[in-house]
Amino acid sequence: MPNFNRRDALKMSAGLAAAAGGFSCIELAKAGPIDVPTIDKLSVRVIVDSASDVFFKPAEVAGVKTEPGRSANSLRPLHSEWGLSLFLEPQRGDVKRTLLLDYGWTPEAINGNLELLKIDPSKVDALIMSHGHWDHLGGMMGFLDKHRKSMPADLTMYAGGEDNFCQRYNRNGKGELSDFGMLDRRDLAKRDVKVMLCESPTVISDVAFTTGKIKRNSIEKVLPNTVVEFKLKDGAGCNWSHYLPAEMEGKIVPDEHIHEHATCFNLKDKGLIVISSCGHVGIVNSVRQAMEVSGIEKVHAIVGGFHLGPARPDYLTEVVAEMGKLNPDVVIPMHCSGLNFTQEAQRQMPGKVLTTTTGTRITFGI
Repeated sequence: MPNFNRRDALKMSAGLAAAAGGFSCIELAKAGPIDVPTIDKLSVRVIVDSASDVFFKPAEVAGVKTEPGRSANSLRPLHSEWGLSLFLEPQRGDVKRTLLLDYGWTPEAINGNLELLKIDPSKVDALIMSHGHWDHLGGMMGFLDKHRKSMPADLTMYAGGEDNFCQRYNRNGKGELSDFGMLDRRDLAKRDVKVMLCESPTVISDVAFTTGKIKRNSIEKVLPNTVVEFKLKDGAGCNWSHYLPAEMEGKIVPDEHIHEHATCFNLKDKGLIVISSCGHVGIVNSVRQAMEVSGIEKVHAIVGGFHLGPARPDYLTEVVAEMGKLNPDVVIPMHCSGLNFTQEAQRQMPGKVLTTTTGTRITFGI
């Protein structure tokens, strides 16, 4: 791959700012070691997920508690759809922050559920986008259109990297392509949202950190999903040139999610909480990356989507065994993890699995 330094980043930022109409909204996170913050508590509210369960009951594993979230309107249920959105509230001493990770497939789901759960979006300090799939970013612009004016003026969205802005397609059994969306940076610029590209590990709001680009050094592989187009035109699409060879320009290829990243916390006296929104690059790879960049070996919780729903039984068994070697205190599967994963994890790691549903609140720490 070509070398990419700070000067290249600034040149890219200037070019993208021009394409976005002059609003300088793109910045690249500084490469190098990070000082990982420690938090005392973390609350995670599941705003959007694919499962609803009105009979969901509170549960607890290793001090991690789950409790149901109910609609404030008995005539309007929470809306579940394929996708994910998480409302994160970390706390360190008197310092409290609020982060919003991913946005579900549609604005109707995220906006409606925020209202029904009586969650105030004006409290959000920063936005995070895990990767460039529409079921994680489709609700973003509708969310911003409704709530941007009440949010901080200097709002930043932390994205895994330039790959997040690529055009993606689904391919059917006949090989035909259908549009699966693209996040257009110009739309973010119009809404005065700055973008921080976290290709390197990055600290967010002094309470969280991202893994940066995830190394692929386990037995895991990217299971078939979308295809991706490496192209930048008039500010739309992705600037592939700093991380791929020139011959990749305009190519439509199987999606490897080059810049997918995980959102992580270091919980005092407990260890790492690693949140993988989809885990296309491998959930074991993601956790190992969090351990490496933080220097923390203890894994308290592995949370989120693990994209093992489509996994073959033999591969699934192997991945869960590798996850077990990480010795997490608790595993909390969501979204694309699959019922097959939950059942296999319960078999291999009995007493360590917590399930959730749309609206669930998960509490870490005292």
